[in-house]
Amino acid sequence: MDEQLIRVVIADDQEGMRMILRRMIEKAEGFVLCAEADNGASALELVEKHKPHVCFLDVEMPGMTGLECAKAIQDTDPHTIIIFATAHDDYMAQAFEVYAFDYMIKPFKLERVMKTLERIRKVIAGRGEPAQKETALSVSRARGAATGRIMLRHKEGVNFINQADILLVQRENRSTVLYATDGRRFETSEALGDVADRLDPKIFFRCHKSYIINLNVIDSITPYGRWTYVVHLVGTDQDALITHEKYEELESMFS
Repeated sequence: MDEQLIRVVIADDQEGMRMILRRMIEKAEGFVLCAEADNGASALELVEKHKPHVCFLDVEMPGMTGLECAKAIQDTDPHTIIIFATAHDDYMAQAFEVYAFDYMIKPFKLERVMKTLERIRKVIAGRGEPAQKETALSVSRARGAATGRIMLRHKEGVNFINQADILLVQRENRSTVLYATDGRRFETSEALGDVADRLDPKIFFRCHKSYIINLNVIDSITPYGRWTYVVHLVGTDQDALITHEKYEELESMFS
């Protein structure tokens, strides 16, 4: 399979809806359907196998719901783009909580899906490019040097890490991962919140349920989905997501 194509997984318990989405994705240039499932548990297995860029999820499915599936996907790779395609409009608040990229009410037209896919194409293309000057928010001044070290436990023992050397902390493959300024990567089974409790709150900011960022290395912030933005960091191709609520909080800190 061409690695340049945007990989998609569909999960819906209605064969007719899967067929409609399948045909729409086939019409979209640059996208490829990896697999489809008729329930949430199977969808999660397919996501772990194919590592798609995009997942279309129905909300109401047997066994594991689309919302439960989305939460599990977020804990594996929070960059996976989640789109809910549902006949119900009363789950939108819950979709917000799992940072869905879009929420489409059935029945939807081809044009509606194509616009969403085009936005996805631009977002994914932007991940591989330097941040543009026309950004929503740019942080140009440091907020002070982080002091102290933290002890990070993992299965081989412990590491002692200078807080000033930490760029980003995120959930990844159901673990918590710290990325350092020198390119090192530290993985621990500790919860993200437990790590956050030991970091200097003047320097580190919990911008998303899956991310903590070092405020001193923010380069820019650009739009992502309906309720989310991408945080681009200086000196690394790693980035993070930030919710609209946290974006407003961050903006007030630097205004």
